[in-house]
Order: sequence, then structure tokens, then C-alpha cells
Amino acid sequence: MTENVWGYRETSGRTAGADLTGYKVEAVDGSIGKVDKHSDEVGSSYIVVDTGPWIFGKEVLLPAGTIDRVDAQEEKVYVGWTKDQIKAAPEFEKDKHLGNEDYHRQVGGYYADPSNRL
Repeated sequence: MTENVWGYRETSGRTAGADLTGYKVEAVDGSIGKVDKHSDEVGSSYIVVDTGPWIFGKEVLLPAGTIDRVDAQEEKVYVGWTKDQIKAAPEFEKDKHLGNEDYHRQVGGYYADPSNRL
């Protein structure tokens, strides 16, 4: 992924200002949960996914650059990663993710590293 991992791709179909909360999130190999919250902050856009029964009681932080496509009509967000790749990412730290540059570097580094892709 060569573009900024914390920014939405122009081709994602994401409409600026649209609320993604509650949208279903689909990995390459199936559903991973629903958007619990999201940020449109320039240079730090992301979604937090409540994984429900997939990883019981866990949430995952996905930088906006991981999103391939947003379908507002279906209320779905499609990411270009498998469940296992997302599960292997640095664990979501609810108390650390806001304003913690080291944590953002760690998560962003994982998703920007091509060796973490298939």
C-alpha cells in the first residue's frame, strides 16, 4: 500500500462527512463485524470495528487506507485484508489510540508493510 494508510482512497466511494457507524465490515474472506466508530480526521482517518462473535469481546482498529470500498446503499465497508491478517495486526488499545503517535505508527506500519499481505 503506497498511499497514506490513514487516509481514505479516492476510489473507495467514501462520501466525506457520511456516518459509517453501524455499517457491516467485510474482509476478503467474510464478515468481521460492524463499525463502532470512525474518524474523518485528515491524516488520521480510521474505523473501529466491533468484531462481535468473530473475536468475542474485541475491537479492531483499521486505518482508512485498508478500506477498498464503501457501499452506502448496502451499508457495508469492504476491506482488502483477510480475517487472519486483521487478527494478526497489533491489538486495539482503546485508551491508547487517540493522540498516541507510537501506537498509530505501530498499527500504520503493520498495514503499510507489504509482507503482511497475501
